Amino acid sequence: MLLQTDKLKASQTNNFFLLAGPCVIEGEDMALNIAEHIVKITRRLDIPYIFKGSYRKANRSRIDSFTGIGDEKALRILRRISETFGIPVVTDIHTAAEAAIAAEYVDVLQIPAFLCRQTDLLIAAAQTGKTVNIKKGQFLSPEAMKFAAQKIIDAGNDKVAITERGTTFGYHDLIVDYRGIPEMQTFGYPVILDVTHSLQQPNQTSGVTGGMPQLIETIARAGIATGADGLFMETHPEPSKAKSDGANMLRLDLLEPLLERLVAIRQTINRF
Repeated sequence: MLLQTDKLKASQTNNFFLLAGPCVIEGEDMALNIAEHIVKITRRLDIPYIFKGSYRKANRSRIDSFTGIGDEKALRILRRISETFGIPVVTDIHTAAEAAIAAEYVDVLQIPAFLCRQTDLLIAAAQTGKTVNIKKGQFLSPEAMKFAAQKIIDAGNDKVAITERGTTFGYHDLIVDYRGIPEMQTFGYPVILDVTHSLQQPNQTSGVTGGMPQLIETIARAGIATGADGLFMETHPEPSKAKSDGANMLRLDLLEPLLERLVAIRQTINRF
């Protein structure tokens, strides 16, 4: 099942779709270069592609954490990426007031996992008419996400997607229960696996989230084998220098060979 947005070109080979880009917009050149790189790969592999970049980071452990380069500046960069490459873009929103503002620039509004039960936020996102991607809370069961999705529907918008991003396991780890992917698919919406955030190690004593990027391919392979409609990955040319979530991002030059292997798995699954 494909994400509903006018700019997303359907796959001719029944491929998964991809949401990918940096955690946060750090600058125009950086964002455009990442987008151009991924567009070339996804067009060759027939992967429907949505560029991802947060215009602002609100959920940070420390007050001195990087939050963005300025809302309007980052949103303008997202719009330029969409216009330059003819692709949809997605960004997070954190308050009801942000929904209408961000909707002027992007195609998909993403609800962060910690905010997936915030009724006012979900309704405001729905009322923009944009596609709404709701990340499953780390504290929620898969079946509970039908109520979050129903809030979007009841607000008059049927363009909904749900993203699995791991469930809290102890204080410092997340675990992916792959049973949740087919379970949430029964709701009738696309289900996305957030590969990189599922490998976060939150609540570190340093106040900076850790991660296990060496397992990105493991998580992604399992998601495709389970039948996820789409994958979400954050990627950066130099994750060690990224201003946000560098510990769990995929290095950009590793994306193409990874996607090639994932497409091969998807083609095998399609034969069944």
